[in-house]
Order: sequence, then C-alpha cells, then structure tokens
Amino acid sequence: MPRYKLIVEYDGGSFVGWQRQPNGPTIQALLEEAIFAMSGERVSVQGAGRTDSGVHALGQVAHFDLANEMAPDKVQAALNYHLKPNPIALPAVEIAPPKFHARFSATWRRYRYRILNRRAPPTLDRGHVWHVPARLDLAAMIDAAAVLQGHHDFNSFRSTACQAASSIKTLDLLQVTREGNEIWIDVGARSFLHNQVRILVGTLRLVGRGQWSRRDVEEALAACDRTRGGPTAPPQGLCLMEVRYDLGDDGGSDAEIASDEE
Repeated sequence: MPRYKLIVEYDGGSFVGWQRQPNGPTIQALLEEAIFAMSGERVSVQGAGRTDSGVHALGQVAHFDLANEMAPDKVQAALNYHLKPNPIALPAVEIAPPKFHARFSATWRRYRYRILNRRAPPTLDRGHVWHVPARLDLAAMIDAAAVLQGHHDFNSFRSTACQAASSIKTLDLLQVTREGNEIWIDVGARSFLHNQVRILVGTLRLVGRGQWSRRDVEEALAACDRTRGGPTAPPQGLCLMEVRYDLGDDGGSDAEIASDEE
C-alpha cells in the first residue's frame, strides 16, 4: 500500500481550519473528498500542522495511503482537478517511505506573520496581512524578540484552550524584519502550542507601539500565566511556510510525538 506525501498550499480565509469538523469546510475534509473522487477509496489525510480558521499555508505537508498505486504525477493532476474551485493546490506529490508521517516525523516548522505597517489599508493582500496603521518601532520589537527566543515555559503565550501536556518549547528562530511597508515575523520550532505564534506577534506589536517594554515581555514570560501575555493577533497574517524532516533509511522518526496547533 503506497504512502503519498503532499505539499499543500491554501488560502485559509475560506475554511474553519485544517482539521475536519462539523461546523464548516476544512482543508482535510476537502482533500479526503478529492481523493475519493479520484480513487473511490475513503482515506484519512494527516497534516503536519493543524492550522486554525483563517490561517494560510504555502508549505503544509500531508500524507495518505492508497490501496491501489498510482503514479505521483497522476495523483497530483487528479487531486488538483477535483479540488477546484477551492483555494487549495498541491505543488508537489511524491511516494513516501512506509513509516513516514507528515506530523510525527516532522522535525521543524516555520511560520511567517505579516503585518502591513502603513496608514492605507491593504487591497491585493487583504485577508493575508494584519493592518497596523500606526508606525511600529522595529528595533524595539527585535530587542524584545530576543527575550522569547530559545527554551522557555511559554504558558503565558498559549491559548487557554491549549491541550498540550507541557508548555515548555524551544523557539529556534524568532526573527523580526521590515520589508517595505510590511513587518515580517518568522518563527521556527519543532512544534508549537495552540495560538503561540499569534500571541507572540500580539505581544511584539505592543512593544512596537511603545505600550510594552522589553522588561514587560521578560515579566510576562516569567509569570507563566496567560493573563500576563499579550493579545492574540488575528489569524489572517499567519502562514505556514515550511515543514522539515530528517528521515532515516526507513522514513520514520523515533522522536517523541510533537504537537502543532497554530
């Protein structure tokens, strides 16, 4: 039974999230329906990141198994056809090792949050950026981001609905840059807590506006209390950019199961 690895990109504005649920359309459900239309088989599609409603992806990774083998290029063409007109596309499809798992084999994920920092609202990028019209202090945001990078208890920076057993995570990357009228916040880690990236962004926005200082961020981190962290940034500025794997000969992973619930 072949296992297929997919690269999935989507505009999350049309969906209630990645994971199948009864209250609206999801990327997972539409992929499973497209596979059924292609093959007549009911399968379960597993994704690397369970993105929330309104969150986008350029580099989501997923996998599924088929009883009857098909060439990857045929699978790619057929699924892209059956996914129309939904804003979901598969830039790549390949055969994966039997033990590969899109979520549990992942060793690193990178998200990017885009803030449009100008007085005029977005037009072409509406739904893909957070519009913050007041000028943000980039240097202050970079300085505060240094507090949050590394190995910490991020209990102040996760949703109260987060179901992860531990709030301790390691942020390998927390980079704040300005690109024209946009501020990009790139965050990389093996896994994330629910809403962690959006709360980090909301906190750094307070710093950029001069409402919080580096010291305020240090105190929020030390408090390990959600009421001490910053607000949750809106979902539309967030995009899952890439997922990385360090696979052995069998394609599996001996690492502990990682959560990823942005």
